[in-house]
Amino acid sequence: MDNNIMQTEAPKMPEYRPQTDEKAIKINLKIPWTTIIIIVAVIVVVLLVYLGRGLVIAATVNGSPISRSAVIQQLEKSYGKTTLDSMITEKLVNDAARAKHIVITNDVINAEIKTTEDQVKAKYGTLAAALAANGMTMNDLKANIILHKEMEQLVADKLNVTDQEIAQYIKDNKVSVPKGQEATINAQIKTQLQASKLNDAGNAMVSALRSQAKIHYFGNY
Repeated sequence: MDNNIMQTEAPKMPEYRPQTDEKAIKINLKIPWTTIIIIVAVIVVVLLVYLGRGLVIAATVNGSPISRSAVIQQLEKSYGKTTLDSMITEKLVNDAARAKHIVITNDVINAEIKTTEDQVKAKYGTLAAALAANGMTMNDLKANIILHKEMEQLVADKLNVTDQEIAQYIKDNKVSVPKGQEATINAQIKTQLQASKLNDAGNAMVSALRSQAKIHYFGNY
């Protein structure tokens, strides 16, 4: 008997794979449009609240918010009337200047900015620091300059100061005028008297403009 025995492997049975109905196991992944819209809306609201929270909330105290609207309401109670009156005055003066074709040029504005900058250097160091300390911006300063210059031109005929008025001021206020400084002192007094006249004439003009204008208030201050 031959010792070499041929060993043969048993034939492999084919792997059983049951037939399935593809339509039966297909998962429907289609999401209704209403659900998508809701999801997007929620995301947008969350983003707006997170990114724009400074527009809605002014501060939080121990997690409790103080809304910007509450701050605005308090400011309106305290300063609303004064602020609104100032805005009305500015509008009336601007309109009056426009009616008389008065235009304040950039050269005039820049010259006034330079003068203001020189005046505040000693106290604030820079114009930017002075504006910040007074809660103003450069645009606020420019608007004030334009308003002031418009008023000057609108009441220019009432700002003349005579030598007699200067002499009377020196006498009434017992101003000491050092010898050789007469011209300087007189110029300073003239500027001061012109400022006073501008204030009086400006107030009278604004009162007249307000009496002639149609102003309607839509809030109580």
